[in-house]
Amino acid sequence: MPESASFDRVEQLRTRIAWLYYVEGLTQSDIADRVGLSRVRVNRELAVCRERGIVQIRINSRLATCVALERRLIRHFGLKDAVVVPTPEDPALLPGIIGMAAGQYVSDRLAAGMSIGVGWGRTLLGSLKAIERRNVPGLSVVSLMGGLTRASAINTYETASRFADLFGADCYYLAAPTFTSSPESRATFIEQAAIKDVLDRARKVDLALVSVGGLGPDATIRRLDMLSADELDSLVEAGALGDSLGHFIDAAGRLVDHPINHRVIGLAPAELSDVPTAILASGGPDKDRVIGAVLGARFLNVAIIDEATAERLLARA
Repeated sequence: MPESASFDRVEQLRTRIAWLYYVEGLTQSDIADRVGLSRVRVNRELAVCRERGIVQIRINSRLATCVALERRLIRHFGLKDAVVVPTPEDPALLPGIIGMAAGQYVSDRLAAGMSIGVGWGRTLLGSLKAIERRNVPGLSVVSLMGGLTRASAINTYETASRFADLFGADCYYLAAPTFTSSPESRATFIEQAAIKDVLDRARKVDLALVSVGGLGPDATIRRLDMLSADELDSLVEAGALGDSLGHFIDAAGRLVDHPINHRVIGLAPAELSDVPTAILASGGPDKDRVIGAVLGARFLNVAIIDEATAERLLARA
């Protein structure tokens, strides 16, 4: 039996379960009886539907407190738009929730012939689950930074390719690491015609979706061993609060004077200021200061963050 036929049957089953639960309002027990599965199996398949984006939950009514925070963020940071989502009780859910809001925001604004630039991270990976799969003629997706040197679901290559797949778009990668071994090796990469072409495309995107990273003990950049502990500690000593697209910045949003910033392949945060719609999707207490630095420097003009982060940013301001 062809593999595709087996896959189609599984996909059909999951879609039917999702329809019965979310549209017709049947209980999981009722669905189990209807499709001949156990209630536990139905529960598991519903979870898969949410994880893979078969089911996309969109809440149309918005909290008044979040709307008020959006207005204040727009005024204070000179943004053209902001989206504030409720902060979950479980911090582990935060990247996914902000990512879902970012995915909806991007999906609602795509048009034929546009070019999207994407960064990397758990939040951006979460955005993929909320994006409606459809064909957008002439759309292109561009990676804004180099990638990891080992497989990871949050690799820049993975994020960009999955974005492109959702829309049947062309995808342009920076075929280079995020951090080279030396400034000289970076220069060698940058001189390659293929790298120059992608960087030129990155500077001309119509919409950019990026996140930021902190430098705390649980920071993604530490967990993935992208830089050594000594290098990260020295960045903190140099005044770095965190990174945007692999570039480490201080409280004023400036690049810190550190050798790592001469080894990055990708757009510098300041280059995002020329992008018509430049979206920051991030949140959490470990990222407050770097989020404030990026927004304060006016590199991005749309913020998608959570309620508690917005309150802390505005209280500090």
